[in-house]
Amino acid sequence: MSSPQPTTKSASALDPFRRAIVRGLGILLPPLLTIVIILWVWNTVAEYLLVPLENGARTLLVDYHEKSIIPADLVPADQPVKGRALIEGVAYRQTADGQYIPAADYDEVAEAVGKAPMPATADGVYQVYVQNKYLQRRIVVPIFLCVFILTLYLLGKFLAAGIGRFFWTQFERGVTRLPLIRNVYSSVKQVTDFMFNETEIAYTRIVAIEYPRKGIWQLAFVTGESLLDIACAANEPVLAVLVPTSPMPFTGFTATVKRSETIDLNITMEQALQYIMSCGVVTPPQQGYKATSFRQLPATPPLPAPNPET
Repeated sequence: MSSPQPTTKSASALDPFRRAIVRGLGILLPPLLTIVIILWVWNTVAEYLLVPLENGARTLLVDYHEKSIIPADLVPADQPVKGRALIEGVAYRQTADGQYIPAADYDEVAEAVGKAPMPATADGVYQVYVQNKYLQRRIVVPIFLCVFILTLYLLGKFLAAGIGRFFWTQFERGVTRLPLIRNVYSSVKQVTDFMFNETEIAYTRIVAIEYPRKGIWQLAFVTGESLLDIACAANEPVLAVLVPTSPMPFTGFTATVKRSETIDLNITMEQALQYIMSCGVVTPPQQGYKATSFRQLPATPPLPAPNPET
């Protein structure tokens, strides 16, 4: 009786098209996602920092320039041209709400709005005036970035000092006592410390360990030597490692393993994070292999046969 032959799936005519689409996505998605993340970060900073600062600066500048507004009842009635006035040698123009502002400011706003209608109030005119003269994005954004970077630098220097660290510790101690908020704050702080605080956890190297059983390998970050009592019980040196979890390597657990049971990996921290976050899809170039590569490896010698006399 003949055994059934395995059936092979016939190649579809659309397979080359699908593969081309997948390759195209693989090429386009990384730069697109990078741009999306950068834009998201910038929009967040702009919404919660830049825009409030712009609004505050606009309010202060408008209040300052509104001191030049003269109500209609204070303008002499014997003016040669309706809607215009000359007061103490300064030319004024009348706005739609009847108030008078310096003609230079009025003309600048009229040029800025172009064919659009002029604002109906003197306050509205100065809103446009301040926005056009002081708060254009090509002026505001470079100044904001310089001030933002300088603020981060000074804040980092202050927190690195003794008194700054003391106040920040007291602040964090108060936050961690608040229910619900402390859970969110602690989680966010772990992520930010992992990404930005280089001295918080010093990873000396990246190793592979067998966990949770023999034959299953996990990537781990060596954080240092482990406890003396464990080393004495194991009767050999041991290492403290952080075993990250996929796809978020910012979380994981700490374990102590024997140094002899670890394998040092020739990969960088960035490559390890990419490997973990991609769930093994992104492999470091120097660690890639094919199944045929094992044919070139030397054959493992067979284990010695057990001695029946023992």
